[in-house]
Amino acid sequence: MTWYATVTADISKIPDFVEHFNSELEGAKRDVIIHGVVEKSVAALPGVVEHRFNQLQEIEAVLRYLELQLKKLRRKHFQKYMEGYQRALTSRDAEKYTEGEEEVVDFEVIINDIALIRNKWLGVIKGLDNKSFMLGHLCRLKTAGMEDYTL
Repeated sequence: MTWYATVTADISKIPDFVEHFNSELEGAKRDVIIHGVVEKSVAALPGVVEHRFNQLQEIEAVLRYLELQLKKLRRKHFQKYMEGYQRALTSRDAEKYTEGEEEVVDFEVIINDIALIRNKWLGVIKGLDNKSFMLGHLCRLKTAGMEDYTL
């Protein structure tokens, strides 16, 4: 079962989701480092990129799901202020009150935490792109007969 399916089935699994992807991040950062035999690194790189990119897409999917849930939560509170408040409010006033609701703020904090994880994973993907660029140039140097480089 994917993390997306787990979180959409039970939103209380978000702390486990965050812990999992933060621990995976440590391994992902090691994947960015160039070490060992260049040919083996070049051969393994597409699989590593595919795996890490899929993890990033799962984080993106959970983030999008949470953003949709936040819209539903805001609508519920907005409707409460527009229909059940003792005095007539403008839609802007109701919107401001909605933004200050504790439940809405707490949900936005959770979304911010997931967005931070997503941004860290974007950094890993960028690092893997740079690794690919560097390994490609090292292979070209080796093909040209310049094998006296060090990593």
